[in-house]
Amino acid sequence: MTILLLGKDGQVGWQLQRALAALGPVLACGRAQCDLADTGQIRSLIRQSRPTIIVNATAYTAVDKAESEPELAHLINAVAPGVLAEEALQLDATLLHYSTDYVYDGSKATPYVESDPTNPQSEYGRSKLAGEAAIRAVGGKSLIFRTSWVFGEHGGNFVKTILRLARDRESLNVVDDQVGAPTPAELIADVSAMVLAMLRGGQRLEKGENRLYHLASAEPVSWCGFARAIVELAGQMPGFDLRLQAEAIRAITTSEYPTAARRPANSQLACTRLENDFGLQMPGWQASLARMLERLAAS
Repeated sequence: MTILLLGKDGQVGWQLQRALAALGPVLACGRAQCDLADTGQIRSLIRQSRPTIIVNATAYTAVDKAESEPELAHLINAVAPGVLAEEALQLDATLLHYSTDYVYDGSKATPYVESDPTNPQSEYGRSKLAGEAAIRAVGGKSLIFRTSWVFGEHGGNFVKTILRLARDRESLNVVDDQVGAPTPAELIADVSAMVLAMLRGGQRLEKGENRLYHLASAEPVSWCGFARAIVELAGQMPGFDLRLQAEAIRAITTSEYPTAARRPANSQLACTRLENDFGLQMPGWQASLARMLERLAAS
């Protein structure tokens, strides 16, 4: 079993290098080795490496910037996954791809299940949904994981942004009417490897079978609640010199913090299908956040 991992330098890709190593040889590539905006480069790499599994952890993730760069976002998030699926089909390989909670409009009052209607409100969400459709249209063996609010010690994310601001500020405003589940990159990587192992690298998938799963932490929180948890926990650890106190983080509404792209008010993803199919139980995010902060403090 040979695994081609694209996006090795991202939050999830960095963790996938570790998690996938137990399954077999991993050819891990970053943008320097394979730019998903270059479809010719994608095809050449796959035809030379001839993997049995392709894991695409690369995406255009600049949510607000995508509003002014829709063509580039579509090329990376929609066209490239279709090309990956085409090449995987030729090799009878399995494609594992990651999508997002942004395919929903956030108007539902309860957690989203995979069969709920999609209605993305941003160019980023539309491009990611188009990528899912492109993979399914090809008809090869594929797995798609929709996830949300990813964080980890490698790469940029909300946790690191809050820590940076907490060092310099004594007060902070954070949106409190958007709710989701912060999802550790290490959890995404570990579950991905576990699912692939249980499916024997995709051999147990029927020809042309596409499986869609939600993969997120179990406990929802608002951005403001998450920010307060970050600051409170970091403030209890040596190694962080924070001026900001958790109680000084003020809850505001989305309308008070306008952005170029619209975010879903409800980003909760129900993971029952994933849990039932593979005997899993999604954990909360608190323990992973603590481990991340401990590692950051020690670095």
